[in-house]
Amino acid sequence: MKRKLNYFLGALLVAAFIAWVYSNTIDDEEEFSETVKVSLRDVGNELLLANNDSTTLVLPILKLDNNKYQLSFEEKLAFEPGRLLINFKNSFQKYDLPKFYRVEVIQCEDHEVAYSYEIKMEAENDIIPCSGRILPEGCYLIEVKFTKLKVFSTNKKLLLYLLIGIFTLLMVSIFYKRKQLNTTDEKNPSFEALGSYQFYPEQNKLVKKAIEISLSKKECELLEILVANSNQIVKRDELTKRIWEDNGVIVGRSLDTYISKLRKKLKDDASIKITNVHGVGYKLEISNKS
Repeated sequence: MKRKLNYFLGALLVAAFIAWVYSNTIDDEEEFSETVKVSLRDVGNELLLANNDSTTLVLPILKLDNNKYQLSFEEKLAFEPGRLLINFKNSFQKYDLPKFYRVEVIQCEDHEVAYSYEIKMEAENDIIPCSGRILPEGCYLIEVKFTKLKVFSTNKKLLLYLLIGIFTLLMVSIFYKRKQLNTTDEKNPSFEALGSYQFYPEQNKLVKKAIEISLSKKECELLEILVANSNQIVKRDELTKRIWEDNGVIVGRSLDTYISKLRKKLKDDASIKITNVHGVGYKLEISNKS
């Protein structure tokens, strides 16, 4: 019982820890996504201000997938790619966003890429083509994709997968141990001590000094009821109903016949007697029940 409780508490603890890590991971991802959206609105606002435009709206930032976002505008605009690069760099630094990302400027009409560049944190590895050319006024979608997310998020996901694996292994281990215990129980079935006999109701037998005495199904059912009510009177009607009538069988003197058979099989132990209480029923008397 104590072992089962330990298994249960261990499994509960692991499950709670997995839920906590998973919840924190989700919270971190949601917080990251909201921060990116605020940063991109800041980038959009700076681009509009660079065009002396203080009225055009920055449209809602769209999250295209887990690490890709889209910035768009209410009206057409023109801008110099170098200004775009500076705006992204300053805003991402201000909001402490990852320093590995790719930016694509896409034309609304044909969805062709009008301009793109990639930042890899180290300046010598950055890919920034044609930064001096001004993009003419038009409708643009600016998409940014983070090529490497923050390390802590990756580590938390790995930890989450590891914990899920441990939890699964723990559940499998508990299942097989319980199965093994059940198999052991089947190999070593429980018995009821009955004087010098061992009564195995599941195997329909009595054992006395390693000698097996077979019992019929009815004998076993009858003895099981008497043992459960040892030294007490069990009414004849109750025995008849439970063993025969509940199974749709009507009996005459069957009960007396089976009582007689049980007496013969228990006769080698004088401490056990099945007595007839006239007009009432039977009583299994055990003078030295062990």
